[in-house]
Amino acid sequence: MKLIAARTRSTRPASPLPSCAGLLAVLFALAGLFLARKATSSPGIVVHEWGTFTSVAGDDGRAVEWTPLSPASDLPAFVEHTNMANLKIGLRGTVRMETPVLYFYSQQPATVSVRASFAKGVITEWYPHARVAPMDQLKNVALSKLSADGTIAWDSVALAPGSEPAFPSGSPQSHYFAARETSAVPLRVASPSGPQQERFLFYRGVASLSLPLAAKILSSGEIELRNLGSQPIPAFILIDRRGTKFSYRVYNALSGRAVLDLPATPGSFDSFRGELENVLVAQGLFRDEAHAMVETWRDSWVEEGSRLFYIVPRAYVDSVLPLSIEPSPARFVRVFVGRFELITAATREAVRAALASDDRKTLAKYGRFLEPISAMLEAKHPASAALR
Repeated sequence: MKLIAARTRSTRPASPLPSCAGLLAVLFALAGLFLARKATSSPGIVVHEWGTFTSVAGDDGRAVEWTPLSPASDLPAFVEHTNMANLKIGLRGTVRMETPVLYFYSQQPATVSVRASFAKGVITEWYPHARVAPMDQLKNVALSKLSADGTIAWDSVALAPGSEPAFPSGSPQSHYFAARETSAVPLRVASPSGPQQERFLFYRGVASLSLPLAAKILSSGEIELRNLGSQPIPAFILIDRRGTKFSYRVYNALSGRAVLDLPATPGSFDSFRGELENVLVAQGLFRDEAHAMVETWRDSWVEEGSRLFYIVPRAYVDSVLPLSIEPSPARFVRVFVGRFELITAATREAVRAALASDDRKTLAKYGRFLEPISAMLEAKHPASAALR
């Protein structure tokens, strides 16, 4: 794999020297400009963000539109969401933007504003309280046809270093709480019901986007990876799980094309999570942030089936999810993991047999990805049982 002028004399009369009053005016103007620029930056603030883009690879390796089959939300009840009932489950998109969180670090109290927009997408859940658009009901509207990008804004986020606020609590089963296990500064946001406190800013969404990577399953069973963007894919991991058998392999940067076998050497969940943490740290996250991210997704990232994890190039993240912070932080790190579900022959056969025998236990292993798996199965084998 290839890892990839001539000077002329002016005849204009010289300008007279400015008066003392003129000089003072110029100096005051320059000072004002300096202070204005200084006010828009904050050398003492550092911001780190992590998140996940989840997609399903189609026959050509590119992300397909899909609808997740999922039970009730896995988020605590205090998390805010759009007014659109069952929006996230009902929207078909190529990318489910899952659990991006923004951590802030500052030695002094400060107030910041944050705004993000999601290309060809909508923001579906968030916390603390924020301004989100659109909030209206979407009916029979393809995300790719949206006239405006979804946006979210926190106008006044108070950073409170050294404080020990009481964060909201909820169901202990939610993986949301794992993201709090960092040394980030607590923050506070005003809401109609009173102040809301949290360790981070959280948001989720759905979009219809083209990804910078394609992962095609060849007739040989090998995986063909193609970098569709102009920036290298910094790192990626292939994993395969069938019952108790779990295998994975970590690869370096991908600039062009590579054909790989699914990993076969048995591995452990703990070693996978440890190596993934190392990859995240190498991309700029603090160790406790990387651990918090992995712990947040520790179960769903090792579900039944085959998948590809890759570090999404920062330039791509900034292009589809532009985010501004005022005052500008001294450093802003964004690390997004792309998750590509690979519908291999083994996956199709397992689901086909389970559908035919109404084996709900096996079907449950594929969870929210059953809809795209079933659609691909029916396209290849029209006589197969349909997903009910």
